[in-house]
Amino acid sequence: MKEAYLYEKIEKSSVHCYLCSHHCRIAEGKFGFCGVRQNMGGELFTHVYGKAIASHVDPIEKKPLYHFLPGSTSLSIAAIGCNFRCGFCQNWEISQKSIRDGDFPGEDFAPPEVVRAALENKCKSISYTYTEPTVFFEYAFDTAKLAREKGFYNNFVTNGYMTKECIEMARPYLDAANVDLKFFRDDAYRRVCSGSLQPVLDSIRLMHKLGIWVEVTTLVVPGENDSEKELSDIAEFIAGVDKDMPWHISRFHPDYQLIDKSPTPDATLKKAQELGLKSGLKFVYAGNVYGWGNDTCCPSCKKALVRREVFSILENHVKKGRCAYCSAPIPGVFA
Repeated sequence: MKEAYLYEKIEKSSVHCYLCSHHCRIAEGKFGFCGVRQNMGGELFTHVYGKAIASHVDPIEKKPLYHFLPGSTSLSIAAIGCNFRCGFCQNWEISQKSIRDGDFPGEDFAPPEVVRAALENKCKSISYTYTEPTVFFEYAFDTAKLAREKGFYNNFVTNGYMTKECIEMARPYLDAANVDLKFFRDDAYRRVCSGSLQPVLDSIRLMHKLGIWVEVTTLVVPGENDSEKELSDIAEFIAGVDKDMPWHISRFHPDYQLIDKSPTPDATLKKAQELGLKSGLKFVYAGNVYGWGNDTCCPSCKKALVRREVFSILENHVKKGRCAYCSAPIPGVFA
């Protein structure tokens, strides 16, 4: 347990948590919406500091991050909890656990041990992923700070529902983020996720402005966010921030509370890719599919630069951030 970052004391022993965009006002003894941060004696504490519910060595492409150290591996960690309640969550077994409900917080895996494991496994980065890293921010922040000192990169896989203060605090140690942009309708965010749209859009803009490398993922769920208008709106928003920002359109598989839905058809994903390119985006990728939609091509000479099969790199012709054929710059972080 550790005292939380980014909160203030308010009246009658209550606290205001401004780590995420729920801005919870938490009374004495109560938990925030995340279920892992508790007001104890007028101070806010996190119960998941140094407690990993998951730890794996993953290819960075699994995050998915395609323009961030392609072909490298990343030590991926998570703690329980989330500030969303998405019915289609594919990691719901750990994201929807909470200390408030009496769930076990995870195994001891302190920040120095995480960094040591990254070194032993010859990883280039540490990913804060699987659940929402904002919820275990203190754990992620302290780990990222140590990791940077040892020469590692850091990335968040996030729903983007954090505050300006959270992003600005993370910035010195955060190199990249993949942000889920689930809908382009506030009512859908409220109904499905128990959140709202605008903070996510603000986070994407701010991360980009601060120089964090950002890629965006949309899980395309039949009947929920697969209309041409919604997909076009998402693509046009991303293009309005930066046409070089990659957009990952990912196939949905039935899970959690949406087991009655069918997997996303290829035709829908191909239409989304077409809409993304039409909006001016230079890099639109398909996720959870096989045989198409995963290669990085040079926007200038159009040649395939990074050829992928699932999470494996078959070829990589990006040299020092440039196309090996025509020397055009390729946006991203390339070691």
